[in-house]
Amino acid sequence: MEKHPVDEVLPFGRLTLLGLQHMSIMYAGSVAVPLIVGSALKLDQATIALLVNADLLVAGIATLIQAIGVWKIFGIRLPVVAGATFSVVNPMILIGAQYGMPAVYGAMLASGVFGLLIARPFAKLVRFFPPLVSGTLLVVIGVSLIGPGAAMIAGHDTQSPDYARPSHILLALGVIALVVLFTRFLRGFANQIGPLVALALGLVVAIPMGLVHLDGVSSASWFGLASPFHFGPPAFPIAAVLSMCVVMLVTYTESTADLLAIGEITGKPVTDADLARGLATDGLSAVLGGVMNSFPDTAFAQNVGLVQMTRVRSRWVVAVTGGVLLLMGLIPKIGAFIAAVPEPVIGAVAVVMFAMVAAVGLQNLRKVEFSGNHNTFVVAVSIGVGMLPAVALDRFGNSIFFKNFPAWLQTICGSPITITAIMAFTLNLLFNHLGSRRSDPDLVSV
Repeated sequence: MEKHPVDEVLPFGRLTLLGLQHMSIMYAGSVAVPLIVGSALKLDQATIALLVNADLLVAGIATLIQAIGVWKIFGIRLPVVAGATFSVVNPMILIGAQYGMPAVYGAMLASGVFGLLIARPFAKLVRFFPPLVSGTLLVVIGVSLIGPGAAMIAGHDTQSPDYARPSHILLALGVIALVVLFTRFLRGFANQIGPLVALALGLVVAIPMGLVHLDGVSSASWFGLASPFHFGPPAFPIAAVLSMCVVMLVTYTESTADLLAIGEITGKPVTDADLARGLATDGLSAVLGGVMNSFPDTAFAQNVGLVQMTRVRSRWVVAVTGGVLLLMGLIPKIGAFIAAVPEPVIGAVAVVMFAMVAAVGLQNLRKVEFSGNHNTFVVAVSIGVGMLPAVALDRFGNSIFFKNFPAWLQTICGSPITITAIMAFTLNLLFNHLGSRRSDPDLVSV
């Protein structure tokens, strides 16, 4: 029986390079979470470095599990790269400021257990994520992430004198142009590693521009692993635990769209059981994060976009990515070198990958019947309302649309992904499942 492309083991050289390409695409987004949280909570540089190492370690373990699988409990066994979710940033900062770091990781640990318990019931909802819902959600995931990608290129503070420096923007546009040219004119393996080559060339160009700083590489140690519960025994304030459990639901919603998309792209449709194993891995990452001072992980959308772009469907490629991330978590010097790649270079490639996710969403929407029903209205309202937090931002790119609402509501409403998921899910139920239209197969098919 012929192997499915998902299970194909590529030659060692190709496998390694393609795995490194996935790692280079997700690295900046993954380490941004500990950097933002650590800075906001005024942790010292050594402690923030510890958070980064722990983050990479847990992301590596979660990625390996997603790719390879563990028994019939964990891992979707598809090319899924796991990384720290941005949904956790605001809740962790609020909890840390009010209750301290032991409460942050106690609440995360509790939310991980909650996630493990609800993974299978949540996966049963997959039939309520037809192309109408999943396509709309993927469009918003891709489009809303272009904002952070732009911040990596132009800067994170719109009032800084260095914001939107033409040299940075031209560097990013040059990298994007290289990705376009490599995708158009290269063939075979060279085409598949086009984004990695563009990133490497962008790094070379950035050196004489003074954007590459290797001081952190020489000062980083060769081995480092934080002890479990570095901040002390975990604490479990009820409000903090409830807030992080809401984050887990948000993470599951985001992951569901990405996991369904990767099944679509690879030609291996995701079943309820597959989805349950994938979501359970997210829950497990929160448990590990609570113990190892890390962060909950989710399927990274930019890596979904990379699979779509390169057409490399082997899960063993991202298993290599997971192994590299794990090593980076144990060897800080490696992580410091990767961190030296300038943000405008990584941001340029990331913008393309984010847009690819939106394009996958548009492909899903092509399967939807839009005549003689309210599906156009469902898409319009879901995207319109969902994007509100993404376009109302402060000078640092943080959403301020719901800033005067209670903290727990900001957790739910602060993410365009969450609002879009709630809107599309609810409106699809209202217009296509309730009443006389619920039996129309075009409207409820997955």
